[in-house]
Amino acid sequence: MKKILNLPAPAKLNLFLYVTGKRADGYHDLQTLFIFLDYCDYLDFELTDEDCISVLPPIPGVPETSNLIYRAAEALLEYRREKKGIRITLRKNLPMGGGIGGGSSDAATALAAVNKLWKCDLSVDELAEIGRKLGADVPVFVRGHAAFAEGVGEKLIPVDLQEKWYLVVVPDVHVSTKEIFCHPDLKRNTPVRSWDELKKEKWENDCQSLVKKIYPPVDQSLEWLLKYAPSRMTGTGACVFGEFDDKTSAEGALRSLPGGWRAFVAQGRNQSPLYRELNEK
Repeated sequence: MKKILNLPAPAKLNLFLYVTGKRADGYHDLQTLFIFLDYCDYLDFELTDEDCISVLPPIPGVPETSNLIYRAAEALLEYRREKKGIRITLRKNLPMGGGIGGGSSDAATALAAVNKLWKCDLSVDELAEIGRKLGADVPVFVRGHAAFAEGVGEKLIPVDLQEKWYLVVVPDVHVSTKEIFCHPDLKRNTPVRSWDELKKEKWENDCQSLVKKIYPPVDQSLEWLLKYAPSRMTGTGACVFGEFDDKTSAEGALRSLPGGWRAFVAQGRNQSPLYRELNEK
């Protein structure tokens, strides 16, 4: 009987994002707050007799070996004890370029699943270090708990937040993270504050005003959401979200969504849905 794992790769929201400086290596110092959502991509993992890694479906214009899911599995080859290949099939729900962590989350789920199937026996700390080399947001998905993050996003302090409901609007644009962080108009001088200070503040996103200017659909989505709840952008966009105390209120706003727009309702989660399911396998 084939051994198959079916696991989620959840979305995340940045409930705030502050750019506190630019480093000599070109990266930016950040302070941000991650929470997971119960809205996910799903990945199927199957051991094969062929000694290779396969990721389906192919992404048009992207070589398979450049796919983050492939690279995550490839990074574990040297640790495997189960001498099998692996076939990974992605069922995509999270938008690309939306700022909700789709690619990073997929990679983290691949690390966790392949570690289990290949019997690598790597710790979460070891997987997070491998994930850091794949992308700045991968470690928070690997660790699987809501977190206050600093540095380039690699310094994580677990936090427990109220698990509110969110209406997430997906503007029909793809925002380039590289473009935003390279833009001369990006705000880069927000003062560094402690978590104790920040949790008392009104939360904002330093990338939001710039993205609104460059991508009018993001601005339009934020303005529409303001009729129903405080709205902010997540990450470098394009997705924006409104925060609600209950599911009924969030779904009520969703029913008023303008025609042709895309959105979804999800609940915030302190623990990643990935680990709730992985621990049951």
